Amino acid sequence: MNESRAYRITIADSDEDFLCKDGQNVLRAMERLGRKGIPVGCRGGGCGICRVQVLDNGRYRTLKMSRAQISIQDEASGMCLACKLIPQGDLRIQPLGLLRKKLNN
Repeated sequence: MNESRAYRITIADSDEDFLCKDGQNVLRAMERLGRKGIPVGCRGGGCGICRVQVLDNGRYRTLKMSRAQISIQDEASGMCLACKLIPQGDLRIQPLGLLRKKLNN
């Protein structure tokens, strides 16, 4: 992990952004915002609470996610779990489901 490199993650609709260190997952970086109410489930890619859509074809990789939460088709369209989303460049994401509801409050 290159500690000096960080990527800007922008939350669509709010234009709020935060930095995610190289090699860090987006959920961990999002938690560091210090905002109350960010829902966190298993952190292991199984519960689906941190579901997001990556917009604008940003560069990223994902770690293993439950197919019960993210299908192959979902993943191909940019949908993933923030706990398993590792940016490799700046990203714009759209929170989905419970995460979207909590961030919009």
